[in-house]
Amino acid sequence: MVVIIDYDAGNVMSVLRACEAVGAEAVISKDPDVIAHASHVILPGQGAFGDAIEHMTKRDLLDPIRDVVKSKVPFLGICLGLQVLFYDSEESDGIAGLSLLPGHIRRIPTGTDSSGHRLRIPHIGWNTVRLSQDGRLFKGISGESFFYFDHSYYLDCEDKSLVSGTCTYGVEMDVSVESDNIFACQFHPEKSSDTGLKILENFVRL
Repeated sequence: MVVIIDYDAGNVMSVLRACEAVGAEAVISKDPDVIAHASHVILPGQGAFGDAIEHMTKRDLLDPIRDVVKSKVPFLGICLGLQVLFYDSEESDGIAGLSLLPGHIRRIPTGTDSSGHRLRIPHIGWNTVRLSQDGRLFKGISGESFFYFDHSYYLDCEDKSLVSGTCTYGVEMDVSVESDNIFACQFHPEKSSDTGLKILENFVRL
């Protein structure tokens, strides 16, 4: 049973439909007991870093998330669900993340790309992800594939050995990480067509 954590940060229904599309049995829940008995857990999210931590705190979800990660259940963070796994974010000064992985969330700088075009913030749309290691989520996916993004902040991972994918949007961004049973991606696999569904299929087969 794949449990998709609902902490009022949106995007849960599209993740549920994508999981069902790859043949997974999945439910949406904010019940710590349901989360504790999952075979796989997905933490999606859209919105602000501080709001996400506040919602998880109010719903007593921080410790259940830490516990399920410690139990070695495969865990996937998507978009904002990636960001909250790290120490902190420039979006929300003074608010600590889950600190399950080492790194900081930084604001995408304004400026121009290599062709002189002004970079729009947030970064919305398709971008190429370059694989920097043989990540388990990317099994059967080519070394440079397009995925869909929607974000204004990006991951600067302190331990680059954990980074499985990067992309460039004015700055080099770490957009996918793997550490033991923890997986996370800044892009939206549920919105990334067949390639994104392959990511989810690989995850639920772990």
